[in-house]
Amino acid sequence: MRSAATFAHDPALVMPAACAFEMLHAATLIHDDLPCIDDSDLRRGRPSCHTAFDEHTALLAGDALIIAAFEALARQIDTAAPAAVVRAIRDFAQFTGACGLIGGEQADIIGETLEPDLDLLRFIHENKTAKLICAACRTGAVLAGATEDMIDTISDYGMALGLLFQITDDILDVVGDEDELGKPTGADADAGKQTYPDVIGLDAARDEAQRLAGRAGGIAACLPGEVDFWQSLPALVVSRRK
Repeated sequence: MRSAATFAHDPALVMPAACAFEMLHAATLIHDDLPCIDDSDLRRGRPSCHTAFDEHTALLAGDALIIAAFEALARQIDTAAPAAVVRAIRDFAQFTGACGLIGGEQADIIGETLEPDLDLLRFIHENKTAKLICAACRTGAVLAGATEDMIDTISDYGMALGLLFQITDDILDVVGDEDELGKPTGADADAGKQTYPDVIGLDAARDEAQRLAGRAGGIAACLPGEVDFWQSLPALVVSRRK
């Protein structure tokens, strides 16, 4: 919604798309917590879906949310140009499917059995996390009718912000407070996951986070509106505690 507003578009008109991303994200978290993937009993301090209910309910709930996300995107036909809606749906599928979020999740699971590998780690972060945030940023721009240059610019911003978010998540798993996080720390190391602190060390991971924050802030300065908002997000991500 803030992306659409940046390009002088009424944010209320892209609410279905915003809901689509929230539903897709919720679905991935439900599936991530399942015993066959991360086996997490807690999510934000509360029982995860399969713990509160059961595994088949969690699996089906995630499936239903994914389908509902596409239905929500299709509803944008009521307020946006048909070509823009088709493009938004196509981008959503590409950025979250086998060549995006799902592919990154698969690489993340496989990476648990491999030696630390910086190239693999970057692939996982770019696809598992950054592409989802990038897609959310670009969808607002697409539905608002932004120029191709501006769509590319806000997409680059979303990738930088997404990579920053995942690195800080890696860092918090090492140094975070379990009560604030609402989940146990050290889970990544216990699972043998590819993380920045594990691959390049905690200090270097913090340096990389600062570099990405600077990159995102620099890109934000090139956007036509909402500049203060976009520039504030990297600092918020770096300083987050949960």
